[in-house]
Amino acid sequence: MSDTNEFLNGYATPNGTREFANYAIQKKSKPPAHFRLFGGLHLSSVGVGTYLGELTREDDKAVENAVYLSVKSGAVNVIDTAINYRAMRSEKSIGRALSRLIRDGIIARDHVFVCTKNGYITNDGDFPAVDVMEYMQKMYISAGIIRPDDISSGYNVLNPEYIRRCIDKSLLNMRLDTVDLVYVHNAFESWYEDVSREKFMEMLAKVFEIYEEYRSNNKLRFYGMATWTCFRVPPSNKDYLSLEEVVKLAKKIGGEEHGFRFIQLPYNLAYSEALFLKNQSIGSKKNLTILEAAAGLNIGVFTSIPLFQGRLLRANIPDYGGITSQVAKALQIVRSSPSVIAPLIGQKKLEHVEENLQISDIPPMNDEEYKQAVQRLLTGGA
Repeated sequence: MSDTNEFLNGYATPNGTREFANYAIQKKSKPPAHFRLFGGLHLSSVGVGTYLGELTREDDKAVENAVYLSVKSGAVNVIDTAINYRAMRSEKSIGRALSRLIRDGIIARDHVFVCTKNGYITNDGDFPAVDVMEYMQKMYISAGIIRPDDISSGYNVLNPEYIRRCIDKSLLNMRLDTVDLVYVHNAFESWYEDVSREKFMEMLAKVFEIYEEYRSNNKLRFYGMATWTCFRVPPSNKDYLSLEEVVKLAKKIGGEEHGFRFIQLPYNLAYSEALFLKNQSIGSKKNLTILEAAAGLNIGVFTSIPLFQGRLLRANIPDYGGITSQVAKALQIVRSSPSVIAPLIGQKKLEHVEENLQISDIPPMNDEEYKQAVQRLLTGGA
């Protein structure tokens, strides 16, 4: 691994992720229940996110170190990013962290589950003088790859050739031969005001075709939808989407062994729709929450903004389950929710990494403890 241009071979595997979990349990004293089994993979019930930060070398190094320390601690083997996060620089920081972890003998590539997203327009933060629209013009529009009207009012592109190049660029940024999961990023939220639902599903089908092509070439393993509102609003809303419809589309494109296996959505003590809003159906089963629908459709759920970008750290959250740390209280309820594999928590500073990952030292709540905690939170601790 001395050659910085060398790509990392492989992807998260059942054996590799089990090795990581066993090491974390036996050597780092993590509770066995900290790891969730989904699709044969042992995934940590907390993941590291890489959304926030400035386009500086200091934050490049901070993100790299946060990923490195999170994985080294045994608390995390789920890493989440997007091509547009910090204008590609978060992906590049992840690539450096993974290379260091492997070079230092801490992990193998098949121990960790690496997720990215594409669809939003972005520039390359290594060339800060070129802003986003100039970059899109030079790289894509002038080259005839996309047309100006391929960019939505929400600054999102679903043109298959753009998606293809985003995957290629993400692999290059992270120095990976294969990425474990690629999400199409806030797609419906970015397009529903511009096109009909039927037209959107046609566009989404073409994106899924690209994802299935990359799966067949072993460049990605799974794909999904990272969302903001579409799974958290009532069916009467214009920006509502049915998870069952999306899964049916994936089956149409990729057959029964299609790669659409994950969704991401906001879920925290302020955004609790995933747990309470009964807005989904599966066949004749009506009035399901998105978490219930995901379970019924065999879709894994990762959740974003568990701390509401820090705002929940100032909220009055009743103590429950013997937990008093504000961070731990916010994370524990989310990670213990049915169907949730892991909340994804952004962190850069060493003290935040240490504080946020303390939750990995205690197991998620069991069903009865979870019900009691939800009731306590709903009644304000009374």
